[in-house]
Amino acid sequence: MGLTVRGTILQTPAIDQLEVLVDHVVTVDDSGTIERVEPWAAFVGDPDIEVDEHAYLLPGMIDLHVHAPQWPQLGTGLDLALEDWLFNYTFPLEAKYEDLGFAEHVWASLVPGLLRRGTTTAVYFSSIHEPATAALARACFDAGQRAFVGRVAMDHPEGSPDWYRDRSAAASVAASHASIQTIHTIDPSGLVRPIITPRFIPACTDAALEGLGELAEATSVPVQTHCSESDWEHGYVMDRFGVTDSVALERFGLARDHSVMAHGDHVTEADQHRLAHVGAGIAHCPLSNSYFANAVLPVRQLIENGVRIGLGTDIAGGADPSMLGMCGHAVTVSRMLEDGVNSTLPPQDRGRPDSRIDIITAFYLATVGGAEVLGIDAGLLAQGRVFDAFVVEAGPERSVEVWPDVDDHTRVFEKLVRGAHTTDISTVWVNGKQVSPSR
Repeated sequence: MGLTVRGTILQTPAIDQLEVLVDHVVTVDDSGTIERVEPWAAFVGDPDIEVDEHAYLLPGMIDLHVHAPQWPQLGTGLDLALEDWLFNYTFPLEAKYEDLGFAEHVWASLVPGLLRRGTTTAVYFSSIHEPATAALARACFDAGQRAFVGRVAMDHPEGSPDWYRDRSAAASVAASHASIQTIHTIDPSGLVRPIITPRFIPACTDAALEGLGELAEATSVPVQTHCSESDWEHGYVMDRFGVTDSVALERFGLARDHSVMAHGDHVTEADQHRLAHVGAGIAHCPLSNSYFANAVLPVRQLIENGVRIGLGTDIAGGADPSMLGMCGHAVTVSRMLEDGVNSTLPPQDRGRPDSRIDIITAFYLATVGGAEVLGIDAGLLAQGRVFDAFVVEAGPERSVEVWPDVDDHTRVFEKLVRGAHTTDISTVWVNGKQVSPSR
């Protein structure tokens, strides 16, 4: 059975365009693909669902960077440097996922929690444990979330603790291969897919990086990793290889079409052109970058240089799991980059001109931009795309109130993206199926 939904649609088909489709009907076929979007006046029949006149239908959001095991530590340790945060907080927690029961308990909170927030697609780092990773994929499949799930590969004796690492490069590659096969078995339809996941260069030996690149080539499975996130990580790679992350990752066969390069704050302009050439994308994580990256990603420059770019929460380095919230953070940090933050400098020397983005661009990155990074037909309510969507409500009892004498649809859109909370999201669909509240 297909689905028809009537309501007012707010979405961003282009990076600088808000599209408002007042009182339209979306018709979805049995496979979850949108057959047509048409005005209510042209529709024949009765829709299955009518969105309230004080609510709006938006395309589902795509979170390009989630560390699933870090869900229990959300909001903690953010005063530390990245390397200290990893070794003192994160690695000890991730080691606990050897306990499958613990992993399943966390996944049962995480996946529905993100769906309730309108995150219809998530790209997950799991832990190094194959059973926990399989359980995460199964949790996504059971909940109906579109997901890319990766077993984390990390085998370097200096970049990872001896009590939390793969025992060898060969074991790291073999376990990653086995995890790919398991995830394909869990969901042959491809709603939940595997993704090859070297944690980052400091945690991987050359042999592991080379083997994972060969695995990506052999299986055509996409890749995710961290890339030039911080002074520490970027500098480490320069010291080890004499080149930037982007160059090293491409040499190992890991920066490739639809690779997800998390953060990228320290990529050079030459790196940007390199990433654009191979088709890799950046997962911009504005909140966690404020804590750990030592820089602000020049989003506007990346766009101008043709780099695919979307948004990520970077749970738990980012303490806000909402992609709506991440849109607001992306605008905020772009303004800080443009204006500068050091008041002891003259205004003309303080910032980076022409760096700001607006809420339309930010929402585009959270939807269409993320879909382009991944190569999926999501992010927009249009013919031929999958019906991943959510309803957000406004009104006196909600987080956002609309003032008809003041607010046009552009203002309503900005208010919703900046101000709506989880409790304002009433319904979420993935692939044409209602996933929140669960039926």
